[in-house]
Amino acid sequence: MSDFPKAKSKKDWQKKLTKWEYHILIEKGTEPPFSGKYNHYQLPGAYSCKGCGQSLFDSHHKFHSGCGWPSFDQPIKNSIAYRKDTSLKMNRIEILCKQCGIHLGHVFDDGPTHTKKRYCVNSTSLIHNES
Repeated sequence: MSDFPKAKSKKDWQKKLTKWEYHILIEKGTEPPFSGKYNHYQLPGAYSCKGCGQSLFDSHHKFHSGCGWPSFDQPIKNSIAYRKDTSLKMNRIEILCKQCGIHLGHVFDDGPTHTKKRYCVNSTSLIHNES
């Protein structure tokens, strides 16, 4: 049994996602810096999970970090799951959709706002919904 209520099998994800989306969301890939659709995107609204539609981030919490990926200082309450990630010989915290478990990116403790957090997210894992 999965920790994520809307999780799918790898086979089902392959049917739903493009090869690129599958690489980022399921194989935990990373899109090249400054290449993502939402890196400089500033329209109001919410950012939802590409896998299941769960609301993840509000545009009020998006900021320009200069790191090359969309950055937020906090998620919508109870929308994100966290896992220790020691891949690539690094010690990071991976962020995942709490509903379906797709890989979103990582969270760092170097944000410029009062939260001191920088949720660094792959654009590929998001859908923007205008308000």
